[in-house]
Amino acid sequence: MTRSGLGPEPVAPARRRSRGTPRRLTTPVWKFGGSSLATTERVRAAARRVGAAYRSGGPLAVVVSAQGDTTDALLSRAADVGSTAAGRELDQLLATGENASAALMAIALQGLGVPAVAVTGSQSGILATGRHGTGVVVAVDPERILRVLDGGKVAVVAGFQGTNEEGDVITLGRGGSDSSAAALAAGLGAHDCDILTDVAGVYTADPRICPSAQLMPVVPNDVMAEMAFAGARVMHTRAVEIAALHDVELRVRSSFEQTPGTRIPLRGDGGMVETVPAAWAVVHDLDVARVELSAGGAGGATVADLYRRLAGRGITVDMVGSARDGRGGLTSGMTVRRSDVPEVRRALERVAGPSRGRVVVDEEVARVSVVGTGLLSRPEYTARMLSCLRTAGIEASALSTSQARICVTVPSASATLAVRRLHQEFGLDGTRNDQ
Repeated sequence: MTRSGLGPEPVAPARRRSRGTPRRLTTPVWKFGGSSLATTERVRAAARRVGAAYRSGGPLAVVVSAQGDTTDALLSRAADVGSTAAGRELDQLLATGENASAALMAIALQGLGVPAVAVTGSQSGILATGRHGTGVVVAVDPERILRVLDGGKVAVVAGFQGTNEEGDVITLGRGGSDSSAAALAAGLGAHDCDILTDVAGVYTADPRICPSAQLMPVVPNDVMAEMAFAGARVMHTRAVEIAALHDVELRVRSSFEQTPGTRIPLRGDGGMVETVPAAWAVVHDLDVARVELSAGGAGGATVADLYRRLAGRGITVDMVGSARDGRGGLTSGMTVRRSDVPEVRRALERVAGPSRGRVVVDEEVARVSVVGTGLLSRPEYTARMLSCLRTAGIEASALSTSQARICVTVPSASATLAVRRLHQEFGLDGTRNDQ
């Protein structure tokens, strides 16, 4: 799956320098999220769980995120002294959160009698490219991690970061530790990668705002990729793509309880397309702004000019619509991350040119998506979605459809109600009525 702004295909096939191809590891790579490590006791609990796995199965690789709200605290400190604009020094600052987590986890393991080595992103051999703050993993040299594992020790790797060709730290964006874990699993040749988090798995909606959300035991890889891109916070989009490219099976499960969680298989588990559910989940994203450009014909503004500028800045766009009028004028609209609005505004204003256009930004919107399979083949789904929202008194503005996703923008204040009503409309609360 290719998305505007994702950059090159993630993770070149890894090779150990002394051998031809990577061996397949029987022990999975584990990743602990920030909420799973937020307190001293949670770090100890995670270490006990890793220690139990070590004693029963041998060495394993563990990727960790920064503890709790550490990243937000570091951003606040950067703002206090200057700016939070993405750049080399900000990445160096933010990476310290994950580095601290790795060191603390290794110390906790050592206290339990489990040999462990903390490894920073640069030491792990994860190579990345792209803009600071939104780096993309391009290769993994697993030699150092393999030496740690061969020495009978647990490798605790700082996630969310890699090293670019200049040797500088480059971070992978919010949720990037998932991509670190998937990339490391691919580089090591591991069969499995477990994402341990503060929820029991992947749900049909965010259980924090939709109490009737159901845990899904299995989610196809392509559906999970769409859910992640649409705003499901349980998984980083590129982690799903890396896993699919390199035959790594993902599993999302609780870091606090021994539960099966949700399996994200490499391929479908069978079943005819006509008999599998069409709607799998309702996903919402509040980190969205709707941007509209109107430009006159003078100056030769083109859609290609516009998206070339955005791609050059690594900006991901969604829900795109463009049209020309009879005089050559351009109208274009899209959704972007709120943090990208200043860059997008500058790019749009350059395309519009002075005195020939205007840019309108609406940051009081949310994107709500029904994610599934074969949705375009069922045109009634779009009609049902819009009708459901209208009945609930929710104004849906921009609309985008594909076989995998139907999404609309709604007022941000209405996002929770929209998710709950659509979740019920498509029977995702356990009373499915969409077949």
